Amino acid sequence: MRAHLGDQLVIESTATGGARRDGEIVGLHHDDGTPPYDVRWSDTDDVTLVFPGPDAHLRHLEHERSPEAGEAPPTTGEAAAATTATGPTGEDNPGDTGRRVAAERRRRGLSREETAGRARMSPHYLAYLEEQPADPSLATLIRLADALGTSVAALRGGGIDLPPGQGRALLHPELRDLSPQECRTLLSTHGVGRVALSTSEGRPAVVPVNYEFVDDAIVFRTAPHSVTAAAAETEVAFEVDHVDDALSQGWSVLAVGPARVLTDPEAVHRLTQAAHTRPWAGGEREMWVSIEPTSLTGRRITPAGR
Repeated sequence: MRAHLGDQLVIESTATGGARRDGEIVGLHHDDGTPPYDVRWSDTDDVTLVFPGPDAHLRHLEHERSPEAGEAPPTTGEAAAATTATGPTGEDNPGDTGRRVAAERRRRGLSREETAGRARMSPHYLAYLEEQPADPSLATLIRLADALGTSVAALRGGGIDLPPGQGRALLHPELRDLSPQECRTLLSTHGVGRVALSTSEGRPAVVPVNYEFVDDAIVFRTAPHSVTAAAAETEVAFEVDHVDDALSQGWSVLAVGPARVLTDPEAVHRLTQAAHTRPWAGGEREMWVSIEPTSLTGRRITPAGR
């Protein structure tokens, strides 16, 4: 019997009609995965030292959830859909965990083969994990974290609630200006942006809003007496960005122009029907405000040479 961290140990009952017991292996005492094991039991959440007997067997969860047991990623059924997942530009769309693994591996100057050897897994599986939206098991993450000298929390994005931009800077960053067309392309992905305006009291404010980009105009919904309603009939700035802490890169787009309230019933109905999402803030927010940029600029930070 050879186990990995995160595997499940199942103890079958020897009595007729008796209940079996199972738990997660949370500690190994031998590098080769042989007993005894520290097991956290699912029925009590207690951790005990276990020497499995003939009534015990292992369930290797990582083999059930990923292609690690074989030499290639899955190619049929739901797994095939995962391997062909693409982003809005048609490129492979890896999961955040895989991108963090790849970024940490590159920071440490390790090849995939070296990392896979340290983590006791197939290089083919590591490639799959880094390039596709895979769902690695806890056991797999523990081994990868140990191989990369980091933590499972870091690979999972444990700092997700922290403000973006606290990751390490690139060794050789390249900052370049974006063309107006590139700015329009990034704006058209829609999502959440920030409106910078002066309130009715004359105080500056920056407010996040759910927005759409329609016919070269930025549009968002608000309530008539909200802070963002003060944007109407004034010149405002609108900013949207994306910061990738896993890869220490990102982009920002800034649009400046006059804002106005849309009053045409047909235009309002068309926008409401085509909107990708309702305002996250909730409530009655049926006043549409449009910003028509007179200035559109942006910048992107990437590794030099890319």
